[in-house]
Amino acid sequence: MNTKPQVSHAFLTFGQEAPGHQRAWMETVHQLDAASKLDKKTGELAYIAVLAAVRLESGIPFHVKQAKALGATREEVLSAVLVGLPAIGNGVISSLPIALQAFDEE
Repeated sequence: MNTKPQVSHAFLTFGQEAPGHQRAWMETVHQLDAASKLDKKTGELAYIAVLAAVRLESGIPFHVKQAKALGATREEVLSAVLVGLPAIGNGVISSLPIALQAFDEE
């Protein structure tokens, strides 16, 4: 059983085809993460909400598995996906099956 969350094919391609850009991007991501005052689980849930809102569904499975590893419940993941519902409408519901499938995987 592979317990490490897998990144999307697009992100793998990014690293293979543009490693310098990916390193620069990841340095920024790590600096932003370090600057955040949110605990890790809350940060992952917030990020899932943003991914659902902007429909970047390829990143959802990775971040759902990260959130789950940090103690997030299935209900918290569901709520994170739906947090944008009042602001942007039902576009976020397309992320529900992706997020819940990722959560339910071993």
